[in-house]
Amino acid sequence: MSITVSNLSKSYDNQKALNNISFEIKQGEIVGFLGPNGAGKSTMMRILTTYLDPNEGNAVVNGYDISSQPIDVQRSIGYLPEHNPLYLDMYVREYLRFNAKVYKTSNSRIEEVIELTGLAPESNKKISQLSKGYRQRVGLACALLHDPQVLILDEPTTGLDPNQLLEIRELIRSIGKEKTVFLSTHIMQEVEAMCDRVIIINKGQIVSDKNLNDILNETEQIIEVEFDYRVEEPFLLKLPNVSDVKNIHGFIYQITFETSVDMRPKVFDFAHDNELKILQLSRKSKNLESLFRELTNTTTSSKDDEN
Repeated sequence: MSITVSNLSKSYDNQKALNNISFEIKQGEIVGFLGPNGAGKSTMMRILTTYLDPNEGNAVVNGYDISSQPIDVQRSIGYLPEHNPLYLDMYVREYLRFNAKVYKTSNSRIEEVIELTGLAPESNKKISQLSKGYRQRVGLACALLHDPQVLILDEPTTGLDPNQLLEIRELIRSIGKEKTVFLSTHIMQEVEAMCDRVIIINKGQIVSDKNLNDILNETEQIIEVEFDYRVEEPFLLKLPNVSDVKNIHGFIYQITFETSVDMRPKVFDFAHDNELKILQLSRKSKNLESLFRELTNTTTSSKDDEN
C-alpha cells in the first residue's frame, strides 16, 4: 500500500477535526478526498505530510511511519499545499534549481519536470509574471522534482479559470498513470474528472469510500413529481421498486426507486388510476453530488477552511 491510515484522530483544543479515520490507498490510484468546509480534509493532508502530529492512531506512507520516520516520509512524497508557497521574485528555473538543491536532485531533472508540466513556454519568466494556472504548474513541478511515488495535492484547482482547470486536470491524470495521487477538494466535478475513487469525509469521519464507477453506475433513481392534489405517502410506497418517498413541499414528492428501469410511466399510471394530474415531473440519477448532499446534508461551497 502507498498510504495506510489507521484509527487516526486529531483535535484542536476541544474540537475534534478527525475522529478515528482509517483507509488504504494502493499504488497507482488517484483518490479524491471530498468534504464540506471544516470536514477535516486539510488536517488529514497536513498529518500525512508530517506537518501535524495526530493525537491518536498512525499512518504509513510509502512504507514509512509518519511519527517515527518523518524525514523519510517527506523525502518520498510530493506535496502541493492549498496555498502554494512560491517565491514570486524568483524566475521559474531559478526556483526549481533552488528546490533541486534541497532535494539533492540533478539539474537534468529540472528540464524533465518543466517538460512534464508544460512549463517550457513560461520557464524564463519570474513567477510573479505567471497566471494562476502556471503558478500551479510550478508547484506541481516542484512536487515532482525528486520523482516521488506519492503525490498529495490539497485543493490543486482552486481559483483556476475553465481553461486552466482543463489543463491541470489533464496534467494530474497524466501523472496518475505512474504515481499514486491523493487530492483533496470540495468540488464534485473535479473528482469526477480526475479520480478513480472517492472518500467522503464529514465532521471528521469517513461517511463513504467507493470507486467512482460504482457511484456513477448505481441503479438508484429519483423521480420528483408534482400532483394537483395531496397524496398520502403510504400510497406512493406501494409503487414497484420504491425505497423512499418524501413530501418536499405542497404537492411535490420525491420518490426513490431501486431499479435501472425508467419508472416515470409507472408514476403516470398511478396518477391516471387515482384521477390525479401531473403538473411537473423530472428524473434524476443518483450521482456523486446527490450522494455527497445525502451524506453530508449540506450544499457545496467555494472555499475550504483550515480544517
